[in-house]
Amino acid sequence: MSLSKTDTDLDQEKYLREATRHFYGIEKPLKYGPSVETLNDLIQALYAEFSTNYVNIEMVNHLMLSYKSNPKEWQKFAKFDRYKYTRNLVDTGNGKFNLMILCWGEGHGSTIHDHSDSHCFMKMLKGELREIRYAMPTTTTTGTAAEGNTSNTTSMESDLERQESLDEIGQRTMSLNDVAYINDNLGLHRVENTSHSDTAVSLHLYCPPFDSCSVFEKNSGQRVKCTMTFWSKHGQKVTYDK
Repeated sequence: MSLSKTDTDLDQEKYLREATRHFYGIEKPLKYGPSVETLNDLIQALYAEFSTNYVNIEMVNHLMLSYKSNPKEWQKFAKFDRYKYTRNLVDTGNGKFNLMILCWGEGHGSTIHDHSDSHCFMKMLKGELREIRYAMPTTTTTGTAAEGNTSNTTSMESDLERQESLDEIGQRTMSLNDVAYINDNLGLHRVENTSHSDTAVSLHLYCPPFDSCSVFEKNSGQRVKCTMTFWSKHGQKVTYDK
């Protein structure tokens, strides 16, 4: 039997979601912030930051900026797949946040997606990634990944007529130890490894954590709900029932 969230958990989640309305990220570590020497230091500092209802999201951003990549610390979590990028869970943050490592083979990229009204921090640990941002579409048709085709052709055609292509609002190349921040108030994004000779590794923090998001088709703006899975957890391959 699953346990319901405590009032404290719900208060923190509400506070974090409301913070996405006005937080835009910081570009440099805070002058008064603590230093982070190792990946374990980062994890322990995050636990401390999320121990109260009112998380200082600037401090979370500072911690991600302060950590300097050390492959000896994260290599055990870095699991690659030949055909697609992988999501590898590092720590669940007692349900308060998810910390994971994403591994990008040559030419691998994500879909255009949102972040389920949560904060997303992405830090480069190895290589380079290109982030392309899009404005949130004003009108979309929502479905689910399991729905597939529909027999209601007239309704589907009507929905498609109301859809809009996604407007690109910017892009950047992320290099070693760079940190990007995004939330749904700032738009959607797509991330890709444009190199055909080098892999890339990135560290991601999501708060509150989420297990599904919406992916978008660029030309139509059509939105589809997608369940998110992990390739590995704590360094061990995950096997899902078929």
